[in-house]
Amino acid sequence: MKRRAPHVLIVDDERHVRESLSNWFVEDGYEVSTAGSAKEALQVLATRDVDVVVTDIRMPGMDGLELQHRIREVKPEVAVILITAYASVSTAVQALKEGAWDYLVKPFDPEDLSRVVAKACEKLRLEEENAALKERIAASVPEFVAGESPAMRRVLDLVEAVAPTDATVLIRGESGTGKELIARLIHAKSPRAFGPLVAVNCGALPEGVLESELFGHEKGAFTGAAGRRKGKLELADGGTLFLDEIGEISPKVQVELLRALEEHKITRVGGTQEVPVDFRVVCATNRDLEEAVRAGTFREDLYYRINVFRIDLPPLRERREDILPIAEHFVERYARAMGRKVSGFSQAAREVLLSHDWPGNVRELANAIERALVVCREGEIRPEHLPIVRRTASGAGEDAADLSLRTVERRHIRKVLEICEWNVTRAAKELGIDRVTLYNKMKKYGIERPGQAGN
Repeated sequence: MKRRAPHVLIVDDERHVRESLSNWFVEDGYEVSTAGSAKEALQVLATRDVDVVVTDIRMPGMDGLELQHRIREVKPEVAVILITAYASVSTAVQALKEGAWDYLVKPFDPEDLSRVVAKACEKLRLEEENAALKERIAASVPEFVAGESPAMRRVLDLVEAVAPTDATVLIRGESGTGKELIARLIHAKSPRAFGPLVAVNCGALPEGVLESELFGHEKGAFTGAAGRRKGKLELADGGTLFLDEIGEISPKVQVELLRALEEHKITRVGGTQEVPVDFRVVCATNRDLEEAVRAGTFREDLYYRINVFRIDLPPLRERREDILPIAEHFVERYARAMGRKVSGFSQAAREVLLSHDWPGNVRELANAIERALVVCREGEIRPEHLPIVRRTASGAGEDAADLSLRTVERRHIRKVLEICEWNVTRAAKELGIDRVTLYNKMKKYGIERPGQAGN
């Protein structure tokens, strides 16, 4: 979107001064308004977006100093430049103390005034861009749902400690624990937040493709390389490079990556010229890299290079006190997005959530709540709304991919019966059905109490 031309308001009780300066700034590409008094100037400011006010000090009625004071009260972002034929040190000091951008004495060279106005407009432009960037950064800070457990408070303390530095960070944790969210949080809280955050899933690409993805390539480097292409390391210049699944990269790419990290220079595939790069590295893995080093599949020198500062994310099963607060957060989020009037969880549903081990961690919990909100339109979420994989009575695992209505209903009915200690009346109430219907469903799905038939 093209930015509008800066708007200059010229305030002077002498008509020829107003017209002369107006013509000058119009030729320079500014939008210009004029006012013959401070009162007229305030009327213009009330209706127009003005960036700079150039005002005479001595005018009938309200003078330029008082006008400056009024402008600071209502529009402090506007730069005020004072001009006068009656210069004095005390007047200049007073004007600057009260926030004037600058002070010029008549007669002055219009070129001097142009330079002062241009500097003021440039400062205002930079301030606007800075504010816009801060808004974008604030909007991009990930919604990391940590809970209140001591383990996660320690993780967030580590993030606060390492984010302001340029130290390389290695994030360890099971799938679904939020490693990329932590990486994004580190970037958002770092001095590089105004730069790009470039993420690469190292485990999703074969060696040749990953090499080109990271380092870029020159035209003709391989079949299909129709032109020069920058790699992720170049694109991350000035920002943060997030290497997810770092433990999956091949020995060849490990060597090239180590060199790039140590020298902050890269050579594109098929090229000979070294390209300087400046980025901060955050890596993540769910692999045991120490074991990989011992096995010879991961370079020891690269391991020490990326393991400068380590953050271990605990699995959800090791911080069960966080399950319900996180689940309630997701209920609020998805209910708002779907327009559902869901108030929370029934007691039985809470017990289901707390009893599950969540092998997929926070990602699995989020998905479970989102699916529950698809089924539950209002009221409380009950166990039958939660498509959580559970164990059968014999201990055999049920197929996680089987999400048919029949299978999901059978799982939930059985789990509610277990929670209600096989009290059919209580279970039927939790399920929102009558006893007869529950008995019929138990018979239909072959659900029997362990060691007993029929109850």
